[in-house]
Amino acid sequence: MAEVIRMPKMSDTMTEGVIVAWHKKVGDTVKTGDILAEVETDKATMELENYAKGTLLHIGIETGKSVPVDAIIAIVGKPGEDISALLSTAPATAAAPAPAAENKKETAVETASVAVTTSGNSADDTRIKVSPLAKKLAQDKGIDIKSVHGSGENGRIVKRDVEKLGTGANGSTPAFPTPAVTGKESFEDISLSQMRKAIARRLSESKNTAPHFYLKASINMDKAMDARKSLNEVAPVKISLNDMVVKAVAASLRLHPKVNSSWLGDKIRINHHIHIGIAVAIDDGLIVPVVKFADSKGIFHISTEIKELADKAKNKKLQPQEFEGNTFTISNLGMYGIDEFTAIINPPDSCILAVGAAKETVISENGQIKVAQVMKVTLSCDHRSVDGAIGSAFLQTLKDYLENPVKLLV
Repeated sequence: MAEVIRMPKMSDTMTEGVIVAWHKKVGDTVKTGDILAEVETDKATMELENYAKGTLLHIGIETGKSVPVDAIIAIVGKPGEDISALLSTAPATAAAPAPAAENKKETAVETASVAVTTSGNSADDTRIKVSPLAKKLAQDKGIDIKSVHGSGENGRIVKRDVEKLGTGANGSTPAFPTPAVTGKESFEDISLSQMRKAIARRLSESKNTAPHFYLKASINMDKAMDARKSLNEVAPVKISLNDMVVKAVAASLRLHPKVNSSWLGDKIRINHHIHIGIAVAIDDGLIVPVVKFADSKGIFHISTEIKELADKAKNKKLQPQEFEGNTFTISNLGMYGIDEFTAIINPPDSCILAVGAAKETVISENGQIKVAQVMKVTLSCDHRSVDGAIGSAFLQTLKDYLENPVKLLV
């Protein structure tokens, strides 16, 4: 009996997948474990393994098309087997939504046009395209429509063109034609990837449902940068400032567990494990690989793991277990020269730390004016689960660790 192959749920947030490529075609013999296709999810591009033995009788989705989770994408069975009954259970393709109707009468009038004769009765009469609203406005203002330059499609005269000319012959302000503008408008529509759709959905939900508030701090990074330089003279891997921030955040979360929490609607979950998500920019948007049990790992281990995860993310090779389970997230734009910014909380976390660049800044220390490398950080908090005093205490501890980095090595 034929078996259907359905679109599997390949990540915790996946609702649909896009077939990037089929590796088998109808009529091919397939066995368990064969790679049928590559599927783009909201997090990565992954291989779809076959779990049925027989002949590929049907492919239900074209390359480049999306399909909901659990929809039929293929059927495997015996050659010549009748699969019509199975196909009848496949969901119908949703019809494209009809364009929204215009609500405003003025808009509807503006999209229409009328032809206006501008010379006599000869066959060479020139005709001007003008919207009815623009024509009526020009008549009211005493403006000769022939003097108006149209900025609408194909040179059509619209309301705004007449409004720019003043009141004309019957008013106090003479009408002057708008100078012709050379050039051609153009644009490019880019289809949304599954990842970009997921980013838009999840972050919109986060911003609209979680009451964000923001706490900012400035951290003197002189000692941290000196420590990094010394470590890199003997380190098996090159340590970055971001590696030190991750280590300091993990240590701070251990002392402030309420920041390492999640809002669950009817309760707050305090996570005893510390899994830190690191926001990584890729072509399709943003993905957050996770350094798990970060507080129990040394800075060299953290540095190596972040590099490996970032490389996998950029090559779309991350596996679900590598981008799920975060309890706190860090977004660092310092390498792009950004001084400071605020970030949207990454669910299910209660907080996200936005990290800016370390820059030379004039400060006062012990009554003395000096120049220091100062880094600005902003903690975005979900006020349902984290209060201002809790977030502030966390930032004070983080500041202490980074301004005294020897504490991170003990």
